[in-house]
Order: sequence, then structure tokens, then C-alpha cells
Amino acid sequence: MLPAERRTVGIVAAISTCRMFGLFALLPVLAAWSTGLEGATPLTIGLAVGGYGLTQALLQIPFGAWSDRVGRKPVIVAGLAIFAAGSVLAALSDTIYGVIAGRLLQGGGAISATLTALLADRTRAEVRTRTMAFFGISIGAAFLLALIMGPLIAAVGGVRLLFWLAAVLAGVAIALVTRLPQVAADRRPRSRITARAALRPALLELDLYVLLLHAMLTASFVALPFVLSDALGMPAETHWQVLVGALLLSLAGTVPLILADERSGKRWTFAAAVSLLTGGQALLALPPPSTVTVTAGVTLFFAGFNFLEAALPARVSILAHGEARGASLGLFASSQFLGAFAGGVLGGLLLGHARPALVFSVVAGTALLWLVLLAIGSWSQKPAADAGNEAGI
Repeated sequence: MLPAERRTVGIVAAISTCRMFGLFALLPVLAAWSTGLEGATPLTIGLAVGGYGLTQALLQIPFGAWSDRVGRKPVIVAGLAIFAAGSVLAALSDTIYGVIAGRLLQGGGAISATLTALLADRTRAEVRTRTMAFFGISIGAAFLLALIMGPLIAAVGGVRLLFWLAAVLAGVAIALVTRLPQVAADRRPRSRITARAALRPALLELDLYVLLLHAMLTASFVALPFVLSDALGMPAETHWQVLVGALLLSLAGTVPLILADERSGKRWTFAAAVSLLTGGQALLALPPPSTVTVTAGVTLFFAGFNFLEAALPARVSILAHGEARGASLGLFASSQFLGAFAGGVLGGLLLGHARPALVFSVVAGTALLWLVLLAIGSWSQKPAADAGNEAGI
């Protein structure tokens, strides 16, 4: 990469890390904390956990289109300001409805697609795949760091501190935007065939997969805190011990998959990762829960999730044609966050009608369905240039 490209990629990755940390750090602790709020029910708790995904899913493409007209940087700053406002609203709320409103407003800062479009604007085609892969890895790193640090910070200062920290990090990210290298323009004209190319079956297949992945993640974190608290008798401030231990152990599964995949999106590595998701959820559903089965289940789930969280966006960046990359990644991001919302709602509904084991059983069944889809899916191996020709570009 050229020096300006390296600087841009580093700054955009840092912006994304600040923002995603603020979202993901709440996942392990928000459901259990929300039970003490006025108006809390299993469904409203699920909405509080996954509500941000709805506004993220709805606004990714409009924000991306807005950035085509007015420029990437103003839209990124606006989105971060909205995210900060939502964080403050949730931090100040004493009812579950205020927290839900804050989470929806957090999601209103839907700039994932705009960030990836900015990267595409400011990097050459020959380093684009490497750029997108690095960006995907930074998001995965933010997830890992958030799951480790979120429970630790909440144990010291409470969950409200995490909301305040998210607002502060949004301010840091806004400051980082001002450090981006200056260019003549940071807009790219949209092609008339962008939407058509982004709807290719191979790309839609990946959109479905990321929707399933994040629905499974969010539903699991609606139910998991109650297993740790009620079934295992662990105080909320000690939940991090299981999560951190599972994260560290999961690297034994994630790292070999990353090395074996070689960033090419091999079908068998994806199938192996989904099998880990299935096995992990099956262990979590086993009665009665024990420290061993819960830790093993979370470990297997994290091993598969961490690989897929980095591999899926990298696969999209390989398959998407250059003129459709922004739209393809925008649709991918919308699918990801729609999955988070659906998982929160589904987890809350299931938790309201039965014990957490039902949530894990349904998620395990979803993972089995995913394995079937992998077996019959297209899983196109054509590079981006060929994909563009296939789309009639």
C-alpha cells in the first residue's frame, strides 16, 4: 500500500473499532442488567439487546446513498454523533423503554457501508481485497476486545458506564475522521447497474449467512446471562470469567480455520465453522447446565463465530465487482444488523415462553439449517472481474 492508503486504512479501522466496541461491549451484560429496569419483560429485554440492529439494517443503504451525494466524511461524522446521542439517552434512562429508544438511536448511526465505501474510494483496485480483509479483521478484533472488556468494565462501574464509554469513543472516532488524508473528493458516482450486480445469487447467499450468524449471536446473549446467573449461581460481575476463558480457548479452533482458509472462502472451512456453532449451541441446550458444558458450549460457538465474522466480509469483497462493491457491502451490512435485531426479538420471545434451553435449541436448529444451505448453495468461486461479466457489466 501507498503511505496515504496505509494511513486511511488504519484510521478507518480505528473508527470502526471505536464504534463497534461500544455496541459489542454491552452484549454480555445488557440482558441481565435490564431485568431490574421498569417495564422489563423477556420481549423488551430482547429488544434492548438487539434493537440497534433494526435501525442499522434500515439505514445502511440510505446513509451510503447520502454519502454519494454529500461526501463520505460528513455522513460518517453525522452517524457517529447520532450514535453518541443514543448512548447518552440509554445511559440516562431508568426504564427499559428508554434503553430501547437509546439502542434504536445508537443504530441510527448506520455508517458501516459508508466506511467501506470510503475505503474503496481511497485505495487502488490491486490492494482492495487486502484492504477489505484488514477492515473485517478489525471488526472481529473489536468484537473480541469488547466481550473481554465489557463485563470487566461493568463489574467496576456498572452497565451505565459502558453507555457513557460508547459516547466517549464516538467522540474519539469523530476526532479521527478529521485526521483522514485530504483528497480532492471522497465521493464516487454510482453506477446504474450497482443494484443488479449486488443482487447476484452468490452475494445474496453470503448476506443470508451473515444474517443467520448475528441472529444466533444476539439470541444467545439474550439467554446466556440467565444461565450463568440462575442455573450456575454466578453473580453478574463474575460472568466475564466464563466469557474470557471461552474466548481464549476458542482461538484453538479459530486460528487453524483462518490458516486453512487462506482468505479464499473454502466451503469446507465454512462448514467446519458452522459445525462448531451447532455443537456449541447443542452443549448449551443440554440439561442440566453445568460450568463445564456451558464453558465448552460458548468456546465452540466463539471458535466458529470469530472465523465467520472475519471470513464472510472478506468473501464478499472478493466476489463483489468493483463498481458494485459499495452496494454489495451495504446490503451485507444491512443483513448483518437485521440478523442482530431478529435474534434479539426471537431470543426474547422464546425466553418468555420457556427456559433458556429452548433458545439454544432453536439456535442449534438454525445452525443445522445453515449446514444444509452450505451443501446446496452456489458458493461461486469466480473472482470479482468474472462476477462483473456474469452480471452483464
